[in-house]
Amino acid sequence: MAGDQTPHPTGGPDDIPTGAGQGWTALSYLIGGMLVWGFIGWLVDQWLDSGGIATGIGVVLGMAGGIILVVRRLGTPT
Repeated sequence: MAGDQTPHPTGGPDDIPTGAGQGWTALSYLIGGMLVWGFIGWLVDQWLDSGGIATGIGVVLGMAGGIILVVRRLGTPT
């Protein structure tokens, strides 16, 4: 009978979020990339004493990486 079927689990690693979930996912990729690569750039600045150049480069690389992740993950509709 139809009532005896168990529902399939959702929320796997390959599931694409819908609605507001896509927005939060995109925002977290962009902010996370900026923070992680900006921090790596800051560490390089501390190591080389380059006056903030590496931090700026790290933030820009993080933004570019975040955009690439958003396009790869959310850019193609299924």
